[in-house]
Amino acid sequence: MWTDGLKYYDLVEGKGPVAEKGSTVQVHFDCLYRGITAVSSRESKLLAGNRSIAQPYTFQVGAVPGKERKREFVDNPNGLFSAQAAPKPPKAMYVVTEGMRVGGKRTVIVPPEAGYGPKGMNEIPPGAEFELNIELLEVLPPEDK
Repeated sequence: MWTDGLKYYDLVEGKGPVAEKGSTVQVHFDCLYRGITAVSSRESKLLAGNRSIAQPYTFQVGAVPGKERKREFVDNPNGLFSAQAAPKPPKAMYVVTEGMRVGGKRTVIVPPEAGYGPKGMNEIPPGAEFELNIELLEVLPPEDK
């Protein structure tokens, strides 16, 4: 299927609520370049007591990428808390999540202009096309102001 010039296909059709433009969602995502995971929300952080967590990425569907850049606080082995930036998702994720249902898994072929562009990211070289796998975990109810 196509959306905003992005080619994608659903591996698993979700059964839960639909992610609509403007809704806040939690996902896990993995960017694969030549079969190697280069950027992922599943990069677990080791906590004190040998516990590790992989925090889902939360964002607003259809929003401008990067506006939600909040830092996660993680306790260090020495007992202190530190802020760590979440991995940066590609621009494509903000539009291609629309229409997914909770529990769904979608694979997207991301061209450079919808991905990391002329700069690249981690193991994804500048101007490269890569594969994005998204798993929609939750659609959060809108916050009443």
